[in-house]
Amino acid sequence: MSLKKKIILSFLISAVVIVILAISAYVNFIEIRKEIRYLELSDTVRSKSLLIRRHEKNYFLYGDRKESEYVYVYLKDLRTILAQSSPLYQTRSVSDLQARIEGYSQRFNRIENLKWDFQTEFNHLKPKYGHFTVFFPLIESTFLERPLVNAELLERLFSLGGDAQVVRDLRELDAEISALRKDGEEILAISTDLDKSAREKTEQAIRFSQLAVLVLVPTFLAVGLIALFAISQSAVKRLQLLTGALERAGKGDFSRLSIPTDEDGEDEVSILIQAYNKMEGDLIARDREISVKNEELLQSRKLASIGTLASGVAHELNNPLNNIYLAAQILSKEIGQETCSPIVKETVGDISSQTLRVKRIVNDLLEFSREKPPDLRDVNIVAVIENILGQMKTSGEIVQVACHVESPEAVEVRADKHLLEQVFINLFSNAVDAMDGKGKLTVSVADTGPSVTIQVSDTGRGIVSKDMTRIFDPFFTTKEKGTGLGLAIVYSIIEKHKGKIEVKSEPFKGTAFTITLPGKYETEYTDRG
Repeated sequence: MSLKKKIILSFLISAVVIVILAISAYVNFIEIRKEIRYLELSDTVRSKSLLIRRHEKNYFLYGDRKESEYVYVYLKDLRTILAQSSPLYQTRSVSDLQARIEGYSQRFNRIENLKWDFQTEFNHLKPKYGHFTVFFPLIESTFLERPLVNAELLERLFSLGGDAQVVRDLRELDAEISALRKDGEEILAISTDLDKSAREKTEQAIRFSQLAVLVLVPTFLAVGLIALFAISQSAVKRLQLLTGALERAGKGDFSRLSIPTDEDGEDEVSILIQAYNKMEGDLIARDREISVKNEELLQSRKLASIGTLASGVAHELNNPLNNIYLAAQILSKEIGQETCSPIVKETVGDISSQTLRVKRIVNDLLEFSREKPPDLRDVNIVAVIENILGQMKTSGEIVQVACHVESPEAVEVRADKHLLEQVFINLFSNAVDAMDGKGKLTVSVADTGPSVTIQVSDTGRGIVSKDMTRIFDPFFTTKEKGTGLGLAIVYSIIEKHKGKIEVKSEPFKGTAFTITLPGKYETEYTDRG
């Protein structure tokens, strides 16, 4: 067997062993990480369950409102933890625990309602039984802890019948508290079982990982030693001769090498000798290749400068375009006053519309290449939105579009008014295009203090899922005449304002863009259409 085949075979064997080891280690790592997370989840659930039981007990002992608030807080924490983890750890125990928590929460809420009902009814009874004043504090301090005892006390001491409201409330309260405690015990039992199961699974995964390492590592070492011994016996001696020749070459002796080879003269060492003899010619060819690569790099740098050139050209085109557009407008007015052939009127109209289109493209290029930071001032974003909608209505762009604005009277942010106008003009124009000029455009503004959220939604044709990740890319567009810079400019402006923009869309159901900007003021909420 040739040296090449031996190396390939030994490499393949070692590679297979390494791959098996790596896959096993990775799978075990994933499994251990998953089990550790599950263990953390179960431990957290168990801790929260214990806290719920403790505050539940304190609430029934002292009737402190803060204790019931703690119960609701930890119930909410449990719901959140289980909801976040359920996609990964959807087991019957987790589902049962979620159901128990919901039942516990509803029952605890009913107990609170019964508590207030009893206190209200008991307060109505106090004036009628003033001679039993000494018992009132005792009843009020213990009715949650021992509702049934207090019910019997009221029946005997106050001579109340079993159908009295306060007695019924106390009996119902006793039943609910007993059921609640049972639910709490079941929640704690389930959480304890989850914790125990998670610990057992984690330990099992760790043991399996240890076993895999103990088996695979010695196997890998054995295969490597066997391959090393086999190769060294057939190749190392001749490679040592080649090493001596290379050392002489390092001192300037570039004479051709002549080292004994195998019988056929074409073994791997012979190929190495031939490669060494060809090295000088290869170095010359590599130098030529490097020269070619340098020329290609220079050419790519020239192409990269086209972007900067486009910005300069856009600046230079603005003035001629303005003159052409102005001249076209003058011609349009003159044509309206004098009799001209239809072809002249149509041509002048085409000049005006196409010049306006080129101006918009140039403006988009300028805006996209602009690096000037925004001029931040106090801006009423609600007024900006309403002004833009008013202008679009006046210009006839949204005549058949129902516009609805939900916002406070005024919401101020630190922003560049001109840049914000560009943002909303682009978003509103895209919405109108998506609805083909007919539909409903909804704009909602919410001031939460730390941030201001603006949502622009339409009832248009929506965005297909494959385009969702590219809609903010420069020059990406699905319109026949679009430049693909509108949403890229919007994204750039929002980034400059240290905000963020997100999009949600369904084909044929509409699109919603949500912008979040740093907020400033809180204002009274109104709804205006």
